[in-house]
Amino acid sequence: MLIRFVIENMFSFGERKEFTTIPNKRLKTLQGHKYNVDGFEILKLSSIYGANGAGKSNLIKSLFQFQKLVTKEEIPFRLKDTQYKFGNQKEQILAIEFIQDNTPLYYGIVLSEDKISTEELYVSGLGKKEDKLIYERQTVDEKTTIKFLDDFENDEKSQVLKDVLIEEFVKPNEPVLKLLSNRDNKFLKDVKKAYEWFSETLQIITPDSKPRALAHKIDTDIEFKKYAEDLMCSFNIGIKSLGTEKKNIREFFGEDNENELDKLIKEVEDSPKKMLGLRSRRGDELILVKEDDTIWVKTLKVEHSSSKNSAFFDLDEESDGTVRLLDFVPAFKNVISSEKVYIVDEIERSIHPLLIKELVKKFSLDNNTKGQLIFTTHESNLLDQEIFRQDEIWFAEKDLNGSTDLYSLSDFKEHKTIDIRKGYLNGRYGSIPFLGNLEDLKWHEYDFNK
Repeated sequence: MLIRFVIENMFSFGERKEFTTIPNKRLKTLQGHKYNVDGFEILKLSSIYGANGAGKSNLIKSLFQFQKLVTKEEIPFRLKDTQYKFGNQKEQILAIEFIQDNTPLYYGIVLSEDKISTEELYVSGLGKKEDKLIYERQTVDEKTTIKFLDDFENDEKSQVLKDVLIEEFVKPNEPVLKLLSNRDNKFLKDVKKAYEWFSETLQIITPDSKPRALAHKIDTDIEFKKYAEDLMCSFNIGIKSLGTEKKNIREFFGEDNENELDKLIKEVEDSPKKMLGLRSRRGDELILVKEDDTIWVKTLKVEHSSSKNSAFFDLDEESDGTVRLLDFVPAFKNVISSEKVYIVDEIERSIHPLLIKELVKKFSLDNNTKGQLIFTTHESNLLDQEIFRQDEIWFAEKDLNGSTDLYSLSDFKEHKTIDIRKGYLNGRYGSIPFLGNLEDLKWHEYDFNK
């Protein structure tokens, strides 16, 4: 579960800003939206509004790059030279507090000139007690030091491990969270939990995301296939069923390029799950998977029906909206049944407003959900206090310095019966486009043919 995310001096964020899912104690509406973890409450749903260019997507982008930084063990290319352009500060800060396997954790990184100057992991006290150090890593002038929890520091074998890590593995531009999570050390069990949150629990869907491994899931998981078909059919977009086309890898690609085939086979064999995802020239996802000592290529097929017959279509023949809905199939299944954290940028993209509202409303009113759903949106129809608590609605807006500010609707202390959609569109809460007089734009005076 995500508790809070802190960002400073990155993309459009200048001063330190914090997004949080901690409920406002003043609010008593939608009590079922609060998860209780050992007496600590977390909200299950959040939406973030803002005008184009306000920076709401930069919040998601920063978290996405943070995840890549941890899982890929290097500073992503897109994080380089991403400092807030209107300031003079060089250090960039990313920090996150979360709960994994009932353990509250805090993880933070300070980037300085494409190096990790500080990296720290704590068991969080959640504001009730003192945080407990797991490790703190400092890099100064290419020299790295790591301080671990006392039990680790006082253990002779662990000290040997520490010396080896620093001498041979730790690099100034690489985080050590994944490295430490792979060590078989009894004092670093919480490090494994922290890494699993980034690699497994946190799921980010960007506007350019494509459905991942759906063909394999539908081919092998009968329950998931039924869920996916029921959900897609309920949208009334002409879908009758979902299926998988399955071919032997040599039959699919042909025998013309033996070297390329051998390379693909080796990649599948070397992958932990014996599975590899590729994209065809048409945009279809190809799943290469080893089953029963054979490597198969699986592609997703969508069956549509008319009044007289039915036919299967490739994914690239589907509309952007249908593909986007397919991307949400595993997301909504997982966020309902497991403690996953789904972050979606532009949740309404290519989807009809009434449809996305019903999807979010179903999650909102379901008291048996287990995960978190957090998204950015422009869709004002979602501004409904029957779906969201006031502390689940956030706004992003640029200040006079061009820096993104984040604030919650609960800061305005509105009555629970007020029409917040009307107030938002009237500019009551800010974060909407400031429209100049378009009549002043005399575009007919421009000769576009010159």
